[in-house]
Amino acid sequence: MRDIVGSKAKTGMTKNISRRTAIAGALAVPFALAAGTAPILAQAQGDTLIAVIQPEPTVLTSTFNNTYANGVVSVNVFDGLASYDENLQPVPSLAERWETSEDGLSITFHLRKGVKWHDGNEFTSADVKFSLLDVWKKLHARGRLTFQYVKDVETPDAHTAVLRLSQPSPVIFAALNAFEAQVLPKHLYEGTDVTKNPYNLKPIGTGPFRFKEWKKGESVELERNPEYWDKGKPHFQRLIFRIIPDAASRAAAFETGEVQYSPYNAVSLADVARLRENKSLAFNLRGYEWQAQYNFLEFNLRNEYLKNPKVRHAIAHAIDKQRLIDLVWFGVGQPATGPIPSTLTNFYTKDVPSYPFDLKRAAALLDEAGYPKGANGVRFTLNIDYVPFSDTYQQSAEFIRQSLKQVGIEVSMRNSDLPSYIKRIYGAYDFDLNTGLFSAYMDPQLGLIRQFWSKAIAAGTPWTNASGYASPEMDRVIEQAGLEADGKKRVELFHQLQRLAQTDLPILTLFEVNNFTIYSSKLTGISSAPDGALSSLKNVRPK
Repeated sequence: MRDIVGSKAKTGMTKNISRRTAIAGALAVPFALAAGTAPILAQAQGDTLIAVIQPEPTVLTSTFNNTYANGVVSVNVFDGLASYDENLQPVPSLAERWETSEDGLSITFHLRKGVKWHDGNEFTSADVKFSLLDVWKKLHARGRLTFQYVKDVETPDAHTAVLRLSQPSPVIFAALNAFEAQVLPKHLYEGTDVTKNPYNLKPIGTGPFRFKEWKKGESVELERNPEYWDKGKPHFQRLIFRIIPDAASRAAAFETGEVQYSPYNAVSLADVARLRENKSLAFNLRGYEWQAQYNFLEFNLRNEYLKNPKVRHAIAHAIDKQRLIDLVWFGVGQPATGPIPSTLTNFYTKDVPSYPFDLKRAAALLDEAGYPKGANGVRFTLNIDYVPFSDTYQQSAEFIRQSLKQVGIEVSMRNSDLPSYIKRIYGAYDFDLNTGLFSAYMDPQLGLIRQFWSKAIAAGTPWTNASGYASPEMDRVIEQAGLEADGKKRVELFHQLQRLAQTDLPILTLFEVNNFTIYSSKLTGISSAPDGALSSLKNVRPK
């Protein structure tokens, strides 16, 4: 696998993202060389492309609930101001061009003319202003931080939007695509509770596909937008996302040709070895660099045991990360050293506290914390929740449960569907341990810091600070990084963040994640952009 190294953007933001880890590179070879003779019907069904999404979306917009399932579907309905090329540089979408003032305090977007919403209304700068000020900045888990320095959006005419900033904020240019900053129609959302607006379930966008029908528990059907601004696209008349909860059934659906596309590891890792031998299926490791994802274990610091840092350090020592990767994730990943993945080479540092697997050290720390084993061998009891994206997350939680049992911590597992999980973890904060997936994104200010910033504690907002961690020093570092214009000083601030995070340990980063997309080899146009897995399927067509 080659490295993709971005150059310094005009915005002053440096990008340097390596393609994948060595493990992913090793997997890419058999994926690329796979050949078999098993017959398969995996092809686009005439004018219809059938994809699979799991879990089922909760809403069809990612503006206030940005789980990947919501995003994978909704990016086909909505557009962003920009998308990204293979060097992580922003390229035009709803905005044809833009410029930043010399002092960095204003960004002017020149919008594409002739774009219409799916209901026939004209797209204008008023939609951008409303979306940024009333939605992205107020409701989006990351947007509240990404756009915090936007004081106002001026609209001198229908096709010009000028962002006025209180401080230069180059991170904005990492957050303009259709997943991170979907532009919503002002005429349908203004004056409503955005989170409860009925158009969240029957969206009206400007994107390549229009919403047609959502059969709960079965499928979401989209149809081609004949007036899409990118002429000649999309290539399919219909795009159907099927909901198939069982991983084995998803694998079978690919083998029989019932479905032709899905990102984010739609099949069990245990099935990959078999499926990659089928010449009618293809695997793609690209399209995930923009997110820079990691698997984590989160501690609820409101818990009487977990608020003790020695307990958190002990738990870290009790988990064999490499064994977790090998046994549960089939070797796809590499142990994390901290909350910034090593692929983000501009920001990453190994100079952080570490917690190697050591059961004796874990037991000693628990004794020091004042929690000796009882007569039954148990020190105390916790529960663990896991994000219900796939069966593998349940298996991860089980691995953690068994690991902690070895040092006298009894853990009970709790199962839930995605809406219940979000409500429990990010609404009621009713959990002890929580394991799942998080994204640092190509600029850590965009994604990472919302797990560590005390001001990101926002009950009811998914993928924010659920641990309750509040450190004045961490807040200072995060806020200073958001203001720092000097690139070297900003990098050092993110190094400080990593050291603080590994010392205080409200989150234990377990491993860096490698994802894959599976699709019919009879398709072409699968995006290889760094955010391709969260891009529309407008370029996909039969070979």
